[in-house]
Amino acid sequence: MRRPNGLAREAVRFKPASFAGTFLALLMSALIVSACGILLETSLRASVPPERYAKAPVVVAADQYEYVVTGSGEDREEEAVPLPDTARVDAGLAARTAEAPGVATAVPDFTFPVRAAHESAGPGARGLPVPGGALTAHGWGSHTFTGTALTAGSAPRKGEVVLDAGTARAAKAAVGDIVVLQTAAGQQDFRVAGVARAGSEGTARNTGAAGALAWFADAQVPTLAGHPGKADAIAVLAERGTDADTLAASVRKALAGSGAQVHTGDDRGAVEDPGLGYAKETLFGIGGSFGGIAAVVAILTAAGTVALSVSQRAREFALLRAIGATPRQVRRAVASEALLVAPLAGIIGCLPGIGLAHWWFGQLQDRGAIPQAVDPHVSGLPLLAAVGMGLLTALAAGWTAGRRPAKIKPGQALAEASVERLRPGLIRTALGIGALVGGGFLTGLSASSTGGDAAGAALGVVMLLMFAVALLGPLVARLCAGLFGLPLRGAGPAARLAAANSRTNARRLASAITPIVLAMAFASTLVFMHTSETHAADKQLRAGVTADHVVTDPAGLPVDAPARAARAPGVEAAVGLLNTQVLVPVGSGEFTSLQGAAVQGVTGSGAELAKVQDLDVREGSLRRLGKGRIAIDKTLADSADAGVGDRLPLYLPDGTEASPEIVAVYGRGLGLATVTMDRASLAGHVTSGFDSTLLVKGGSEKSLTALGKVTDASGYATEQNLEAELGAWSNNTMAAVLGGFAAIVTVNTLVMTVLDRRRELGTLRLVGSTRRQVLTMLSWESLLVSAVGVVLGSAIAAATLIPMMRGTTGEGPYVPPLLYGSFAAAGVGLALLAVTLPARAVLRRRP
Repeated sequence: MRRPNGLAREAVRFKPASFAGTFLALLMSALIVSACGILLETSLRASVPPERYAKAPVVVAADQYEYVVTGSGEDREEEAVPLPDTARVDAGLAARTAEAPGVATAVPDFTFPVRAAHESAGPGARGLPVPGGALTAHGWGSHTFTGTALTAGSAPRKGEVVLDAGTARAAKAAVGDIVVLQTAAGQQDFRVAGVARAGSEGTARNTGAAGALAWFADAQVPTLAGHPGKADAIAVLAERGTDADTLAASVRKALAGSGAQVHTGDDRGAVEDPGLGYAKETLFGIGGSFGGIAAVVAILTAAGTVALSVSQRAREFALLRAIGATPRQVRRAVASEALLVAPLAGIIGCLPGIGLAHWWFGQLQDRGAIPQAVDPHVSGLPLLAAVGMGLLTALAAGWTAGRRPAKIKPGQALAEASVERLRPGLIRTALGIGALVGGGFLTGLSASSTGGDAAGAALGVVMLLMFAVALLGPLVARLCAGLFGLPLRGAGPAARLAAANSRTNARRLASAITPIVLAMAFASTLVFMHTSETHAADKQLRAGVTADHVVTDPAGLPVDAPARAARAPGVEAAVGLLNTQVLVPVGSGEFTSLQGAAVQGVTGSGAELAKVQDLDVREGSLRRLGKGRIAIDKTLADSADAGVGDRLPLYLPDGTEASPEIVAVYGRGLGLATVTMDRASLAGHVTSGFDSTLLVKGGSEKSLTALGKVTDASGYATEQNLEAELGAWSNNTMAAVLGGFAAIVTVNTLVMTVLDRRRELGTLRLVGSTRRQVLTMLSWESLLVSAVGVVLGSAIAAATLIPMMRGTTGEGPYVPPLLYGSFAAAGVGLALLAVTLPARAVLRRRP
C-alpha cells in the first residue's frame, strides 16, 4: 500500500473534481481574511508624513485622545478614544520651550476658519469673493517654518491681515485696502498689510493647495480663533548642529509636568491631520470587528466544505480500512490532502485579497473617511495568518470528519458509507445546544437593554445562533426537511422524492443550508440595521423640525445670522445651532466606555428653541436650558443611568471635562441631537465657531437668502439623509462582501453535492425516470434548501434586529419589502442554478 502522503497525491491527481470545491472554499476564506487583515494592520500602523510641519523637527501638542481605564494590575486595560475636535496647548509653553537647550525658536501655531463678509461690507470696505466663502487663517509667525514670504507690504499688526496672492488678485485688493472678515470674535474691518506667496508647507492639509489663506498678527490671533491663551501646536526649530532626537529630549525635559506631548517624525503629521484618529477607528472597525465576524464565517463555511468533501469519500476510506489500512494511515491521508490543497488555495486567495483591501481602502479615501496622505500597509503577517487559518481549518475539519471512518472496524465502515449516520456526535450536539441557549439568553438581554448595550448584546445573538446552526446542522436540516417537505407531498412524485431525499440525507442538506443561512443572516442584519436607524432618524427629524425655514451654509453661517434673521419681517423666532460632538462615559466597571454623542449648541433660550424644534420632551423642561444645564436624549439617559436633576460627566469636543446638570430628557435625539446645550458652553472648545444651521419660524424665504441656502424642514431632512451615505455604503459593502462570499460557497457546495450524486442520478434513470423528472426533483430539492436557508437566516436576523432596534430607536426594524425580496430571490435563484446546471451536464451521459 502507498504511504499516506502518496495516497493523498494520487487522490488529488485522479479525482481533481472532488477537491475543487474544497480548494475554492479555502481560497475564498483566504481572500476575505487577508483583506480584513490588511485593513486591520493599516489601522495599527497608519501614519501621515508631515507637510505643514515638515521643516519643524519637533512639534509640541496636546494629547488628542481621551482614555478609558478599566481593571487594575495585570487586568488593567486602557482604551484610547479620539477627541471630536482639536485639543489645544497653553500658548505660554512656547516661551518655556524657547529656553530649552538646542532650540532656535518656538512658534505657536494656529489654524482656524474665517468667513468673508462681502455681503455686508460697509462703505470703503472690500469684499473677498473666495470659493465657498471661507478662508483658512494662521498666525503670521508660522512663516518661519512654512516658507511663506511677502510679495508686497509688511507683516500684519493688530487689526491688519495679510492675504495670499490668489485671493488678493481675485478681490483686487491691494495693500492699504479695508476688508471685512468674520471670526469667532465677531465681524470687523481689517487693513490689508501685505500680500504673501504661501510656501509649500503654508497650507493646512485639509485646505488643499487652492484654499484661500489669511495671516493675522500673532498677538491677536488666539482671540480671533476663539481660543484665548491657547495654540493648536508649537513648532520648534533647532539650532544649527542639533539633531531631532536631541532637540526632542531637551523639549521634553523643559515641558515636564505640563501634559504636552512632544512629536517627531511622522507623528508630526498626526498633529496637523486630526482625521487620522478617526481613520484608524474606521479601519479597525472594518479590519478588527467586521474582520473577526468575517473570519468566523470563513472558518464555518470552509470547515463545512472540507467536511463535506471528506464525508463524500467515506466509501473510499472504508475500502482502505477493509484492505488493511490502519486508522493512523487514514488520518494521515486526510491531513496530507489538507497540506496539499490548503496552502496553495491560501496563497492564491491572498492575491485577490490584497486587491480587495486596496479597493476598499481607496473607496473610504474617496468618501473622506481616510486622509489622502495615508497609505495601506501590506506585510506578510496578515497573508501568513490567512494561509495559516485556512490550513488549520482544513486540518481540523478533515480530522473531525475522518475520525469516525478511521477508528471504527472495516466492516462497520463499509456499512456506514452506504447509509448516512443519523445521530451527530455528542460533543457537537452539546456545543450546538449551548450556543442556542446562549443566543436565546443574549436575545433577552438585548431586549432589556438600550443604546450601545443593546447593540453589543445583539452582535452576540447573531454569532451564537450562527454557531448553533452550523453545529446542529444535521438535526436542524432533518427537522426543517420534514416540516418544509409537508407541502411537497401533494406536488407530485418528483416533489415527494425530493422531500424524502432531503430527510434521508440531512448532512448533505445541512452543508448546503449553512452558507445560505450565513449570507441571509449577516446581510439582513447589516443592511436592515442601517435602514432601520435611517428610517427612525428621518422620522424623528421630520417630526422634530417645526421651523418654517432652515438656513445652512457649508462654510458656516454669519456670526450675526440669528440676530439678522430675527429682524426680518414676520419672523417669530430664529435659533442658531452649532453641531458637534461630545464624549460621554457610559457603563460601569469593566464595561465602562466613552460614547460619542451628537450635540447641538443653541443660540437663544430653551423657550425659543421650542418654537422651532419639537424634541418630544419626556421629563423636565427646556426653559431652564443655559450655562451648566443641558437636555439629553432618553437613550443616552438610560445608557448613562442619569435623569433630570443629575449631573452628567462628559468631555467637550476638545477634551475639556464638564459636569452639567440635566434639566430635560427628550425622545427625538436620534434624528435631532443626543445632547442639547447652550452655545456659549461650546465656545472656545471647537475649531469653527460658526453656526451650522439656522431655524426660523415665520418670515419669508426671500428675506433669508442673504444668510445662506434656505429650504424647508422636508428639504433639510432629505439633505441630512444624503449625508448619511458613508454609513449606508459601509454597511452595504460589508454585507456584499460577506453575502458574496457565502453565495460563492453556497454554489460551490451545491455543485459538489450534485456531482457526488452521479451514481444516484444514474440509478434513477435506469429505473425509468426521465431526464426531466430527475431535473424536476433536483429543482424541488434546491427550492427546499433555499427556503430553509432564507427562513432560518431571516429568523436569526429578526432575533438580532428586533431587540437591537427597540433598544436604540424605540421602534421595530424597518425592512423595505423590495430589498428583502431581492435577498430572498437571490438565495433561491442561486440555489436553483447551482443545482440544475451541473445536473444537466451529469444527465447528458448515458446511465
